[in-house]
Amino acid sequence: MIRFEHVSKIYNSHSVALKSVSFEVKPQEFVSVVGRSGAGKSTLLKLLIAEEKPTGGRIFFNKQNILKMPAKELPFLRRQIGAVFQDFKLLPNKTAYENVAFAMEVAGKSEAEIQNDVGRVLDLVGLKNKKDNFPRELSGGEKQRVAIARAMVHRPSVIVADEPTGNLDPINTWDIIRLLIKINELGTTVILATHDKEIINALERRVVSLENGVVSRDENPGRYILS
Repeated sequence: MIRFEHVSKIYNSHSVALKSVSFEVKPQEFVSVVGRSGAGKSTLLKLLIAEEKPTGGRIFFNKQNILKMPAKELPFLRRQIGAVFQDFKLLPNKTAYENVAFAMEVAGKSEAEIQNDVGRVLDLVGLKNKKDNFPRELSGGEKQRVAIARAMVHRPSVIVADEPTGNLDPINTWDIIRLLIKINELGTTVILATHDKEIINALERRVVSLENGVVSRDENPGRYILS
């Protein structure tokens, strides 16, 4: 489903984010990408959603070379790869419902589709009763659930989560991890980037470890082990 072939990202002579990274992700896998801050985790995910371009190598999604996709096709790629971030990226003046609906409005969906699908994903993440709340009225865990609902509303085949629990307390952290597991069990591929050792070791899923921009380990099941 996803394939990185000798992918490098060099910002300048003092900043090399990735060096000849190669690995594959199969449909419906749950893969954790781990590493210390600056190891290249966020860069890797940005390359996958074509937010940045690699310096070298190739990235494939469903056998299509992302680097050769015309700019007009990138929005369709990003609807197939839902992204969740540490800082939620919610619109502060829109309710939970409106934040999710906005992603569909931008894609040109009908009002009937929006009403049906927004309700569906808010129910999936357990926030149907908070649909009229603004972000300021939600806890950190609830904000992240809205962000996950927004990422899921296009029925993507992949969810990439970049440190989604970085701003959360332990209880909300595990709520979000359990939600990602549920989404994966429903058939969506999940790529989780984190440096949380406890989460990784409890998941007992595949782990790709990055150290200084290179893949140091790729084990299934794996543990959080860095040299």
